[in-house]
Amino acid sequence: MDVFAGKKRAWEALAKLGLQHQTISTPPPMRATSLLRTLLALQSTFVTGFEFGPEGLLVDVRPTWRRPRCSDCHRIAPVYDCRSCRWRHLDLAGIPLYLRYPLRRVECRHCGVKVEHVPWAESAARFTLAFERHTAYLAQRCDRTTVSRLMRVAWETVGGIIRRVVRRKHAEGGDRLDGLRLIGVDELSYRRHHEYITVVVDHERAEVVWAAKGKSAATLKAFFEHLGPKRCAKLEAVSLDLSGAYIKAVTEASPNAKLVFDRFHVQRLAHNAVDEVRREEVRKADTADKKPLKKTRWALQKNPWNLTRLERDKLESLQRANQALFRAYLLKESLIAILDRRQVHVASAKLDEWLAWARRSRLKPFVKLAKTIAAHRDGILEYVRTRINNGRVEGLNGKARTITRRAYGFHSAHSLIAMLFLCCGGVHVEPALTLPFLTH
Repeated sequence: MDVFAGKKRAWEALAKLGLQHQTISTPPPMRATSLLRTLLALQSTFVTGFEFGPEGLLVDVRPTWRRPRCSDCHRIAPVYDCRSCRWRHLDLAGIPLYLRYPLRRVECRHCGVKVEHVPWAESAARFTLAFERHTAYLAQRCDRTTVSRLMRVAWETVGGIIRRVVRRKHAEGGDRLDGLRLIGVDELSYRRHHEYITVVVDHERAEVVWAAKGKSAATLKAFFEHLGPKRCAKLEAVSLDLSGAYIKAVTEASPNAKLVFDRFHVQRLAHNAVDEVRREEVRKADTADKKPLKKTRWALQKNPWNLTRLERDKLESLQRANQALFRAYLLKESLIAILDRRQVHVASAKLDEWLAWARRSRLKPFVKLAKTIAAHRDGILEYVRTRINNGRVEGLNGKARTITRRAYGFHSAHSLIAMLFLCCGGVHVEPALTLPFLTH
């Protein structure tokens, strides 16, 4: 009663100053179970008792409803059997806290024998919803080892919690595949680039909307099967690299969608062709002729406005010393200039001229590149028209690689996909505050 006496004296002092009414009422003491119910802030849950054990604080709870409900359909059903269960909750004042309840299984006539529905946790989980939400919030911002130490759970357990939270968030937000018009497709490597997952990104929302293990045509075909014929027909454009497997899957599932080949993949092919020509010229050159070719690798790859004075001098001397390599450099820069154009008909005419030039250049890497570009000509010109590229997809992939390094490598594609959705899929998770008045 010392606490309430102190409050009474404070209220009397305020009353003398005219800040409160003269009537002083001392609040009655709160029962321990009521206090725990307020601190835990669990919806539709009664606290019936508690005890301190060797693991921490054990709080006995029960749902506010008496008759058990099926965890799948939430219909009332008769009891099949019963056993005592515990769920890990957020720590209370640094003390591990567990909820305890004699969990019943019900014999639902629609779903069969199922665990009863409880308001504080999923049916198959042994952690409360608040604990899992707080763990997922930390996983968005910390590496999983730190999260496992802070929450005092196993490293693998964090992955399971993330998958459940992502599944719940997706169920709350509706089907994330609805309304897709412009998408990007790319692969992401993990486990030291020995394994791959296919990632589909919505360009308009800048979010990962689908991912699966593998990078074959069958993998992407599974996405279109999940999307369905009606939503496939609404796709307007798909940006992707020059992968034959992805091209086949897109053209078969959504023939009306425009294929937009990523300009940076096309540009990368030109950069690689220049480097092949440079290496070949170095191999063929005599000792005296190799001097002008030295330290030209990065000068040939850079944009002209990023060249240093020394690199510009190197290219000027290269024009006189090795015309084949300088021709390769001009072919690369000309292709980039075509991709920078805004008028499709002008870019089409210039691209035809470039293809003719590359075919008669007598440079094998560029003759090969001309064949590749001619085979994908329409998709490359579609980039000029729409300006859609896989930059956003590559950006999200870069973030995904950061997530992979942050987790010290993923051994499971399911864990990586769950982290992708959590950090790049538009999933918004708030930290779990046990006291409801702290959220205001």
